[in-house]
Amino acid sequence: MKISNETKIGLVAVVAIALMIFGFNYLKGKNLFEKNDKIYAIFPRVTGLTTSNPVLINGLQVGMVYKMEERTRNINDGIVVTINLARDIDIPANSVAFISTELLGSASITIEPGNSTTFMKNGDTLITNIKAGLIDQISANINPALKTLDGTLQSLDSLIQVAGGYFDPATKNNFHKIVANLTAASASLNTLVAAQNSALNRTLHNLDVVTGNLAKNNDKINNTLTNLEKMSGNLSNLKLQETVDQLNKTMTNLNAVVAKANSKDGSLGLLLNDKKLYNNLENTSRSLNILLDDLRVHPKRYISISVFGKKDKSTPLQAPLADSSAQTN
Repeated sequence: MKISNETKIGLVAVVAIALMIFGFNYLKGKNLFEKNDKIYAIFPRVTGLTTSNPVLINGLQVGMVYKMEERTRNINDGIVVTINLARDIDIPANSVAFISTELLGSASITIEPGNSTTFMKNGDTLITNIKAGLIDQISANINPALKTLDGTLQSLDSLIQVAGGYFDPATKNNFHKIVANLTAASASLNTLVAAQNSALNRTLHNLDVVTGNLAKNNDKINNTLTNLEKMSGNLSNLKLQETVDQLNKTMTNLNAVVAKANSKDGSLGLLLNDKKLYNNLENTSRSLNILLDDLRVHPKRYISISVFGKKDKSTPLQAPLADSSAQTN
């Protein structure tokens, strides 16, 4: 039965849609051919976390983020993160999960295993904790230092003003000038610190934008790594080492044949290297030419056709005729 072109196009479209659905669900951490357990974690915020981000235990990926949704209509009640486990692994019930964000990488959920002998089951909820990211730690360390420096400068200014009241008018006048200079220097230093604080905040903001862009392109990065892994697998399946071994074996056999050809022990070596054999062949060829020329010039010496004919008693040829080689060719 002949299948029409419309039917073929329809079958191809169905297969393409099925593959697209399978790939989309796979990137989301859901395998259509396996039934994976799901556990949950509730976080107050999920900055940098997206679906298909990895879930790690001791650095080993055990699952992926499948879905994120608000716990209730009030967003302050927390965000529920659904984790699709890709491995059959026992997770202690008192394990703690937190979101880990690197400076130049996407976010991931890290599970610190507990010591409980009771393990989590399908549908259980993890204990969660909030850990500050690298950018938050930098900001937390710099801001207190800036506040302390500003308070120190203000205290120094107050101390200088109090001490100035105990000097004579001339010294006091000079001291006021010094205080004025120190005050101006303090203002300049405050301006400089404020400017640097603004620049640092912009730098941190730019880093946050970069990490956000990396998180948005996490799916593309995962696809690229998957393609690289498939390409390396295809290269390993080409059996390059066996091909190289076969080529080396062939080259060894060819070298052996060439060595035998160059040697005078074999027939081919004698034929290529023995000058006597060449001279004998040359003499044989010359004698054959003389015989053929003599047969052509004196045929009656070898074949008697007439009964009354006279036998040819002339002297046989001792050298080939000048044009014998041309005639024979």
